[in-house]
Amino acid sequence: MGCWTQLRPWMGADRLWSCDHGHMRTRIAAIEQPPIMFAHRGARAHASENTIEAFTLARRLGASGLETDAWLTADGEVVLDHDGVHRRVPRKSISQVERHSLKPHIPSIDDLYTQVGADLHVSVDVKDSAAFDRLVEVARSHGAAERLWVCHPSVELLEEWRSTAPEVKLVNSTRLADIREGPERRAADLASLGIDALNLRRDEWSGGLTTLVHRFGVRAFGWDAQHEHHLAELIDMGIDGVYSDHVDRMVAAVQAAV
Repeated sequence: MGCWTQLRPWMGADRLWSCDHGHMRTRIAAIEQPPIMFAHRGARAHASENTIEAFTLARRLGASGLETDAWLTADGEVVLDHDGVHRRVPRKSISQVERHSLKPHIPSIDDLYTQVGADLHVSVDVKDSAAFDRLVEVARSHGAAERLWVCHPSVELLEEWRSTAPEVKLVNSTRLADIREGPERRAADLASLGIDALNLRRDEWSGGLTTLVHRFGVRAFGWDAQHEHHLAELIDMGIDGVYSDHVDRMVAAVQAAV
């Protein structure tokens, strides 16, 4: 028998949650249950970001997803680095150099799948749009394309990518201030274009907003969730994917809600 507990009123209506085994104890039901736990740049709070060490540690700590940033080298390899700068004096970008010239700690997407595994969700912020085709090609070669979440602020570019990679998940990563048409219109547009998720900073989400985007079948992702109470609040309002530097805190918060 499940047990039911009444929570505080939310937006004028009481909500209930169930503590039946296997159900999330949240005010608002998520599409992804439990939410995907994306380790931001790997276990960034515990190891050097965007390295195989950080990604491996994130997996060991219990993350169900990894987050990283993608750039295309001059010889056509997708590598994982946040800034995309090969050398600062004189300044040179990753796109201007070949893979073998990069610092050895910078992995490729193939390194990630080969050394860490291809069974986790992988969220990739595509910083260089030229990297998309090769990124998808490598994910497909590892049987991981359906667990690849490609993030970008441009809805127009995501629409273009949708037609070339139907099995890949697409995420509109943006800020509320940049959604000039309003979140309801944005959610409707994302749904009509087959874009899977809306990704906002954790303090821009509310229970009303997750409910709104879920109404269109769009997932709600929240980034920069670093503290226990921030993680708990996002999970409680039905978030579908959460990004954190602190994998241990993130995993504990999700486990506490199951």
